[in-house]
Amino acid sequence: MPLSRSLSMTSLSGVLPAWDEAELPVEDLLLFEVAWEVTNKVGGIYTVIQTKAKITVDEWGENYYMMGPYFEHNFKTQVEACEPPNPAIRKAMDALIHNGCQVHFGRWLIEGSPFVILFDIGSAAWNLDRWKGDLWETCRIGLPYHDREANDSLILGSLITWFFKELTDQLGDKPNVIGHFHEWQAGPGVILSRSRKIPMATVFTTHATLLGRYLCAGNADFYNNLDKFNVDKEAGERQIYHRYCLERAAVHCAHVFTTVSQITAVEASHMLHRKPDVVTPNGLNVKKFSAMHEFQNLHSTSKARIQEFVRGHFYGHLDFNLEKTLFFFIAGRYEFSNKGADIFLESLSRLNYLLRVHRNDMTVVVFFIMPAKTNNFNVESLKGQAVRKQLWDTAHTVKEKFGKKLYDALLKGQIPDMNSILDRDDFTIMKRAIYATQRHSLPPVTTHNMLDDSTDPILSNVRRIGLFNSRNDRVKIIFHPEFLSSTSPLLPMDYEDFVRGCNLGVFPSYYEPWGYTPGECTVMGIPSVTTNLSGFGCFMEEHVSDPAAYGVYIVDRRFRSPEESCKQLTQFMFSFCQQSLRQRIIQRNRTERLSDLLDWKYLGRFYVHARHLALNRAFPDKFKIDPMAPLKTEGFRYPRPYSVPPSPSASIHSTPHHSDVEDDDDDDDEPYDEDEEAERDRLNIKAPFVLGIVPEDKKKQTEINHE
Repeated sequence: MPLSRSLSMTSLSGVLPAWDEAELPVEDLLLFEVAWEVTNKVGGIYTVIQTKAKITVDEWGENYYMMGPYFEHNFKTQVEACEPPNPAIRKAMDALIHNGCQVHFGRWLIEGSPFVILFDIGSAAWNLDRWKGDLWETCRIGLPYHDREANDSLILGSLITWFFKELTDQLGDKPNVIGHFHEWQAGPGVILSRSRKIPMATVFTTHATLLGRYLCAGNADFYNNLDKFNVDKEAGERQIYHRYCLERAAVHCAHVFTTVSQITAVEASHMLHRKPDVVTPNGLNVKKFSAMHEFQNLHSTSKARIQEFVRGHFYGHLDFNLEKTLFFFIAGRYEFSNKGADIFLESLSRLNYLLRVHRNDMTVVVFFIMPAKTNNFNVESLKGQAVRKQLWDTAHTVKEKFGKKLYDALLKGQIPDMNSILDRDDFTIMKRAIYATQRHSLPPVTTHNMLDDSTDPILSNVRRIGLFNSRNDRVKIIFHPEFLSSTSPLLPMDYEDFVRGCNLGVFPSYYEPWGYTPGECTVMGIPSVTTNLSGFGCFMEEHVSDPAAYGVYIVDRRFRSPEESCKQLTQFMFSFCQQSLRQRIIQRNRTERLSDLLDWKYLGRFYVHARHLALNRAFPDKFKIDPMAPLKTEGFRYPRPYSVPPSPSASIHSTPHHSDVEDDDDDDDEPYDEDEEAERDRLNIKAPFVLGIVPEDKKKQTEINHE
């Protein structure tokens, strides 16, 4: 069933060629997707499987099931219990239940409402020692008793293997079963299913290698030494050798091995010693974020709410113009080096210097949204919002009195005496409000009381670079060590609204297998900075001719030194600060136009190919595929925009200039027509996502249809 979406006139949907690969006979297949994060939010894999559910259900209907661990609270709040529509699945579940293992079935209450089969790990824990023995006998992998996560993954894998054995015995030759397993926690299911010769096709996806995460967290020069690491020794020194063995065994047991990006494919080839068969990029449900032309209005509305917070946070030091203030942000797990917070802070110090030296009237307020250990909001931050609210109430009261007297005077046909329209009490109230805004300390850098203030990496580096929100600084820093919530008394905004209100997302990651944060910025029309060490950055480099012109700035952290990367990031941010208001509006239009690139409607095709390949390798007599056909991922190639490039670094300006004057003469000459430019983009898109060789007759037919 095709997916529908309300599209803006500038959308690039509808120009894609037909999917040329033979479709799978889904009515004769059952697809099971296994992940620890099914109904259980832990990290980014939850986002992947949740957003992909809709398109998979549309394709597979009642033949698609998700599998994961059972947690009572999650089941009660996210799952609607029901009976399985397939009697073979009911019988397989009963076989486990009659042996004392609890299995739960229902519909996950997300878009698409997929069926879920959840296994109660606690109810089967009495089998752990026996299953550990089976694992050792099968593949000589031993699990220590103290690693609960590894033990739980073995219990889950054993239960799933048991389920598949019962199911395939019930089904016989038809329908065939596909099992798609995500990450090392689901790895035992692949290992045991293959070792017991269960007749099913298997796909294993790693979203980030275990050892890669550990090595990068330890500040290793990872990408320059990929071919030099002694992986067994490194895993052993970090006491994760057993987990590493589970992951590597799952990779080699699966019929098809996939990963989420080209950069992770390179990593997996060295860390796990198998080259991925298919790269399956992560997508988003773009319809959720789609606002058509409204996204510019949403930006203005959300930006106004952020400005209100800034007015309170900087009370007494609000000597900068909020209409000439840009909001940058970085968000994600608090991995200081992996997420690039180290290079970001150094670049902010240099940006502050450039803005001051060039006497640029632009101010940059930077938000760090990364959860850390705190014990509450700090008093100064709460006081700032209280002072702001008190000032607003005072101004509103005086305005009401002023308006009433003015209204009465005009009704009498008189021009009111401005000296008498406000009495002495009004002036007293206003003076008291002004005195209340005085403060003798600088605005706080962090909004919360940090438990590890002296050793916190962000605060330690803020002290080193000396950005303390002083009056002379053109770059201000606000560290919000909690995820955003609309119920917060300090900054009452959901993450999506906050992103829409910002001007630039900065994610200069060193280790980022994919990177959803810049992707979410893109679909909401907000420019972002990423790197060529993130999956998202590599994807954009491959599919967009000039990413920076479309608001995706890619820092080279792979082939440049840290110093050169820092300079490049600084230049990106400085150039962004020099853009006029009109240029930023144009750039947001272009950025939002890239949304279709990240839609599961298109990226889900790579999963289709992986399943087809797995079926071919598991059942070569029933499912044919040309083994010599190369996997071509030519993809979109957006041309450089025809209008004047938005970055001043490539324009006629050689020195900084005023940046928020809409009637600037230079801006008036900018030859930009949004619909005309979008139409040019349509004509210049290359055929995307061609998997395998396209028959000549189909290729000609596609060209005719496009004309």
